[in-house]
Amino acid sequence: MPPLPESVPAAPVVEGPPETWEHRVLHDAVTAAIHALPSMFESDLVITGVLAPDLYTLNTSLGATLEVQVVEALNAVRRVWDTDQDYALYRWVRQSQTFPDVLLRRTGPGAGPEVVMGIELKGWYVLAKEKEPSFRYLVSPGVCQPQDLLVVVPWALSNVVAGSLRLFDPYIVPARYAAAYRNYHWEHLRKTSDPTGITLSTVETSYPIKSEQIGDRPEYDAGGNFGRFARTNLMAGYIETLRKEELVGIPLWAWQRFLGMFSQDWREDNVVSALHTLERSAEKQREPLTAQQLAAVREKLVEIADLVRTD
Repeated sequence: MPPLPESVPAAPVVEGPPETWEHRVLHDAVTAAIHALPSMFESDLVITGVLAPDLYTLNTSLGATLEVQVVEALNAVRRVWDTDQDYALYRWVRQSQTFPDVLLRRTGPGAGPEVVMGIELKGWYVLAKEKEPSFRYLVSPGVCQPQDLLVVVPWALSNVVAGSLRLFDPYIVPARYAAAYRNYHWEHLRKTSDPTGITLSTVETSYPIKSEQIGDRPEYDAGGNFGRFARTNLMAGYIETLRKEELVGIPLWAWQRFLGMFSQDWREDNVVSALHTLERSAEKQREPLTAQQLAAVREKLVEIADLVRTD
């Protein structure tokens, strides 16, 4: 980050739970387990028959399904985050329409807190036309506990235009820091002549009920952009690295750009034009596509063309 003007206060500092917190070992193990989810995740959900231009709509329709399956996966890999069975009375549970989406909650009578930590879980269809996540994160910093996490889970279909859910390495950040930095960016870093004030939520209850107004509110937001977390640029380095990950042997950036060329009113000659455009784009990349990768794109081209073709 470049030096800030003297009038701009220092940015929030990334802080999780203190080292002395009694559940710190669990917190770190859970974080490691979340990073390991892509290699251990199994889904019996198979998607077929979706028109290629409509694939991005799956991010909304599959959001709840993804949350459920990620929660099930975390419970299934208990051996990773609870190696000594110290939290045998606890289980990851999903809750809807309040913060956070997922709680590590005690499921029966016993010692210890009812809730140890929470995860705000956001799915991101990584091949959507937008090159960054579009979710809004509105929760106030005061509602977040130091151990709570904001987790963004990128996903695609295993066979690009069909198949089961394929997860990629998640983005993980302390939830309180994410909320504080979102406000900091809105108030001090954006280039705008509009008012930048924010009204903070008065709620400071951990793991609130649905009816509590836990979101911060901007003084002015004509474009409805407050809470668009990716626009803080905190994820920029992560996204750049992620786009180099491969799906059936092709980098994600290439699939994203290729699918983005199609629309509902496409014409047959657009298919050839789209591929040529992709080849030119590949030549400009610091890591261009190989001949083998381009051949794989050509093979997929026929399949995608069939999916987007209409009578």
